[in-house]
Amino acid sequence: MTERSRYPYSHDMARVREFDTEAALEAAMSAFRRRGYEGTSIQDLVDATGIGRGSLYAAFGSKEGLYLAVMDRYREQYAVPLIELLDSGAPARDLIRAVLVGVVDEVVRDGERLSCLIVSATTERLPHDPEVAKRVRATTTSLEDALVGLIGKAQKSGQVTPDRDARDLARFLLTTVHGLRVMGAINTDRGSMMRVVEVALGCLD
Repeated sequence: MTERSRYPYSHDMARVREFDTEAALEAAMSAFRRRGYEGTSIQDLVDATGIGRGSLYAAFGSKEGLYLAVMDRYREQYAVPLIELLDSGAPARDLIRAVLVGVVDEVVRDGERLSCLIVSATTERLPHDPEVAKRVRATTTSLEDALVGLIGKAQKSGQVTPDRDARDLARFLLTTVHGLRVMGAINTDRGSMMRVVEVALGCLD
């Protein structure tokens, strides 16, 4: 029995995977963040990744399959490190300020004004795409829960006002994060965004 007959799909899989998957996802992520899902064609993705149409379909199944893989990658890159930071044990107010200022700095550095994938997926795909909705809600819930845990501890230690519900504050802060990204896409003036940060931090008093 030949090697090919023992593993009938091995050669096809090898051809499919003759590219750097992580690099392909990074390139596709930039394309989707720049143009949105609907505005990004398969040819745009071919041009961005440098990978043939057939190989993209073989590896990811469809444009939507690639988009979902990009969303998973985006969560790993942005949401997971943020959750780990919030659970690091550092003072709550310092952490929250670092998160908000980090968003401002990222927006200001981004000369292309790339959209937040969670924000764009929410407005563009969530109402009619259950797989996207599942990922958006899972990521948002994880971030919210991490903030609730941080704020709850901070309230007990006197770092954050106990007069507001921890989950309400967490949702407000998440709304601020997303709002800063949208605001930054319109106007990247750092001073304006930092004033929003200070207002948000004042709500913790």
